[in-house]
Amino acid sequence: MLTPDIEEKWIDCFLKAFMLCKVVPGEVTAILSETGSRPVLVKLAELALLRAGARVFHVVVPTPPAHAPVTIRSTGHSVAIQANPGVLAALRAASFAVDLTVEGLLHAAERAEILAAGTRVFMISNEHPEILERLMPDPALKARVQQGVALARAARRMHVTSAAGTDLQVDMAEANVGGGWGISDEPGRIDYWPGGLCAFYPRANAVNGVIVMDAGDLNLTFKRYLESQIRLTIENDFVVDIGGSGLDAALMRSYFAAWNDANAYAIAHCGWGMNPKARWDSLVMFDKNDTNGTEARAFGGNFLWSTGSNRFANRMTEGHFDLPMRNCTIALDESVIVDQGRLAGPLA
Repeated sequence: MLTPDIEEKWIDCFLKAFMLCKVVPGEVTAILSETGSRPVLVKLAELALLRAGARVFHVVVPTPPAHAPVTIRSTGHSVAIQANPGVLAALRAASFAVDLTVEGLLHAAERAEILAAGTRVFMISNEHPEILERLMPDPALKARVQQGVALARAARRMHVTSAAGTDLQVDMAEANVGGGWGISDEPGRIDYWPGGLCAFYPRANAVNGVIVMDAGDLNLTFKRYLESQIRLTIENDFVVDIGGSGLDAALMRSYFAAWNDANAYAIAHCGWGMNPKARWDSLVMFDKNDTNGTEARAFGGNFLWSTGSNRFANRMTEGHFDLPMRNCTIALDESVIVDQGRLAGPLA
């Protein structure tokens, strides 16, 4: 796509999003970015916050040097802050912080310290503004996502199946469950735009079975639609076999192996999309540089699973895949909440 410039309509979108986050005149507000952040988003955030009458300041950190054995396009958590005490002090001093780091603070190591100060953190995904404009925060999502979170917290087991051959069992006991609807309006809350997702981190040794990814499913680390099947066998959280004769399976095997890290093969989180405005097919409309793929994580009825870090199972790694799938059926205990890729039962 063409390089985006500042447009009045996008300032309005950012202003509306900040108003939903209860930004008030005179509020001390930080804009956190890194040298690799998307410049147009940083400027749109600044202009919108100034229109809201906020007292705005910038915190800009250098994007850390590349040190991994392979190109990184997704880690699942930002490493930009690097535990810098000055940055942490600045963010704790703000009652509202706009997070424009490339990966976002949702799973960052510094997240807990920032939120403990009562700072509301609003992550804006590293997307072309056109995507954000189309997927404005919607207050109506809150009750639906909260219902999904409640169902997940009450469940003992998740069972995921598909006509392609997926048959996955997840023990939900002691899972860390959360959800996002795209509005950070309470002290100590973090949320992200675009939102609409229920997800959880299972405890150790909780995930077993087979996942068959089919054509049209997504590998968001590669920002690529699959064109051939991948069959993954999972034993006690770890991918132990990656079957498939196509390029998609070969690329996945190669990327996994390059990390030389057993934790890269482990399940990080699982969940499902809740946003009716998000579309699975939108990724095809954007160049890879134009999107972070957050819409594909949120489209209603997807089964989202990932590999990589899971601090609740004491596993950390920078190897990471986010893998939204279509046409799956998800049951929590005996209740079907997604039926062949469509939200069902209490979430329909």
